Amino acid sequence: MIKVIIADDEDKVCQLIRNLVDWRELDMEIAGIAHNGVEALDMVRELSPDLMITDIRMPGYDGIEMIRRARGLSENLSFIIISGYQHFEYAQDAIKYGVGDYLLKPIKREDLMASLNRIRQKHLRRSERISKEKMLYDQLKCGTEKLRQNLFADLLPGKAVLPDGAGPVEVNRTYRYSFRPGLYQVCAVKIDCGWEDEYDSAIRILEDKAVQIISRTLKGICFDLETSFMDSTTWCVLNYAPEQKKNLRKSMKSLLDELMLQKAAFEKFSFTLGIGEAEPEVLMLHRSFQSAKYAVEQRLVVGCDRLIEPAHPPVSTGCADGLLSDFDRKLSLFLEILDRDAVQACILQLGKKIEEEKKLSGEEIFYVASQAFDLYLTHLRGLKIAVESGGERRGDFLTRANRCGSVSQLFAYLCARVTGSLDRIAEEKRQTDTRPIRQAKQYIRQNFRSALTLEEVSGTVGFSPTYFSTLFKKETGSNFVDYLSEVRMEEAKRLLRETNLNVAAVCEQVGYSDQKHFTKSFRKFTGLKPNEYRKLYA
Repeated sequence: MIKVIIADDEDKVCQLIRNLVDWRELDMEIAGIAHNGVEALDMVRELSPDLMITDIRMPGYDGIEMIRRARGLSENLSFIIISGYQHFEYAQDAIKYGVGDYLLKPIKREDLMASLNRIRQKHLRRSERISKEKMLYDQLKCGTEKLRQNLFADLLPGKAVLPDGAGPVEVNRTYRYSFRPGLYQVCAVKIDCGWEDEYDSAIRILEDKAVQIISRTLKGICFDLETSFMDSTTWCVLNYAPEQKKNLRKSMKSLLDELMLQKAAFEKFSFTLGIGEAEPEVLMLHRSFQSAKYAVEQRLVVGCDRLIEPAHPPVSTGCADGLLSDFDRKLSLFLEILDRDAVQACILQLGKKIEEEKKLSGEEIFYVASQAFDLYLTHLRGLKIAVESGGERRGDFLTRANRCGSVSQLFAYLCARVTGSLDRIAEEKRQTDTRPIRQAKQYIRQNFRSALTLEEVSGTVGFSPTYFSTLFKKETGSNFVDYLSEVRMEEAKRLLRETNLNVAAVCEQVGYSDQKHFTKSFRKFTGLKPNEYRKLYA
């Protein structure tokens, strides 16, 4: 039996969870109910549960602190968090500690069952209690799922579409679907959250939630349905009878309403439902995919948190290419001198022009942003600056840019990515420029006892004396002679404090051949004669 603890400060919520499902059917048992974080932690110590269902905020230790402490007591303890408020920061912190799922109040039986089944499968795999028959079934199911996912790969733009003449029978045989004659349609749930790394874990949880909601709201209407998640977009292929078209439309609205409820826990996230054209032939599914993709991209124009109807790209006006041409000309000039601020202003100006230009589609807007980044990379290569490292990875840029739900957010990301890259390049250039100075300083410290000259030191780093002298002053704030004197005086001070060498010997040890000159230099540097310094500090 999988032992479960329920933790919520509202007893009626605890009893609801307890009575909502048949726990024995899931091979689970309620081991205890806690009404605050302290009680919950005590139960973790005493009962060693496998799963805890906990409110995100409770008396005693709040949900996050309790999860952190409980994780320290039991590394394999699974968690499902529940919340009825906009507690995005709490949810994000909980996800960092490995929370597997979340539920929104009021809790629905089907949501709870879906979460419990996932936890159960995870627990069984970990405890190696799956029978051979079940393992074989899972392997066959996994193989079927892979074949079904191949359909999405073949629908992607730029890849092979379905074979000519393919009908439901051929597609069913190739991809293991159960399509019937009727309508074929693609829709997409787009999750937007910005480009920051902190949202990666939340996107994975929302992916599962989107699949659950799609299945619950649309499966009963369709002959067959399949989903595929690609970064921040859940794609869905539908096959249904023509007479179900109106019902499907209503269910799509319900689907969006349920997605919007998730904002209670993830208020900084946005959801868009893009719908592709319903096609009469399975062979035309790629057209539905393209129109759904275009609909999703239109959120950059009409906004997120809405359902966007099927649409096809209009004929291009050439406006996007005109904006890029002007941007490229300015970018080239500013990058040649690595003027970070001018490049930043150039990108922000491009974003402003995009917002003012009413003729551009969402597809064209994203095209401009991605091409602007490509132009930046191209100019870096032309300047012999290494790319494809750090901030210059194109694939990563496109993935994170695709999570931006508005023009302003998209171009703010482009700006942050490019300026961050330029900062790195400037720092590397500074390190390269100053490396000879660091080498020269090291050479001086190793050889200050000899009669060093500017010509000798500059020669060791491959610079002319004039250029070296200018660069040395710029990087250290002092000229070569002053720096050499400072090194010698610091060593003289050490010898006077820590040894019994007389002044003449100290003078010789630090590279001076004239004791009178040494004494004069020492007094200028410290304000004291060598013997006076020794009396005070030895």
